[in-house]
Amino acid sequence: MTKLSVNINKIATLRNARGGDNPNVVKVAQDCERFGAQGITVHPRPDERHITKKDVYDVKEVVTTEFNIEGYPDERFMTIIEEVRPTQATLVPDPPDVLTSNAGWNTIENEQFLIKTIDQLKNWGVRTSIFIEPERKMMDGAQKCGTDRVELYTEMYASAFHTGRQSAIADYKIAADHAHELGLGINAGHDLDLHNLKYLVETIPYVDEVSIGHALFCDAIYLGLENTIQSYLRQLD
Repeated sequence: MTKLSVNINKIATLRNARGGDNPNVVKVAQDCERFGAQGITVHPRPDERHITKKDVYDVKEVVTTEFNIEGYPDERFMTIIEEVRPTQATLVPDPPDVLTSNAGWNTIENEQFLIKTIDQLKNWGVRTSIFIEPERKMMDGAQKCGTDRVELYTEMYASAFHTGRQSAIADYKIAADHAHELGLGINAGHDLDLHNLKYLVETIPYVDEVSIGHALFCDAIYLGLENTIQSYLRQLD
């Protein structure tokens, strides 16, 4: 079964809108696990627009499943990983000012940088995943970089899903099959929801993990957090 990692950035966004500590990020992380989530994801951006550096250390103390930290591997991010030692570090090529992750790594142009970064992460005992678009040559580059997994950037799939699911998944299926043959683990994330998730994991059954935040918490407004997490898990079963 594909694991569900809940990205709790949006909870921090809501808290930061008013200051204080409501909702409490640590409690939400604990509740997500209690309701069935098999991992917790955070993305501590330099401007701390949602998850703060302190949140990362606080959440680390309570997570009992898998802890996944996303981010651009600058000096600040690497220091956090070295000190926290999460289960997984997901590397994204985001500049500091983007609203959300909007592109995957060019694993060919950034090969030496990624090799050096991934080698350091492995020395710390941290599993590495890199955010990547569905192209065979980028999967080849990912293998050369030494990453354990790739995370499929699924925004294009989600955008095209309602107009033609087979065409929307086609490039992802080809790239994921190739990555699987290369021995890479496969994660997926970005704009996945209760409508498009099941088809993704049925078509690519060896997806190890999906990371979902925005859509999940939007659904939780209407369905409640426990029921929402259980609904997502049913899509993955």
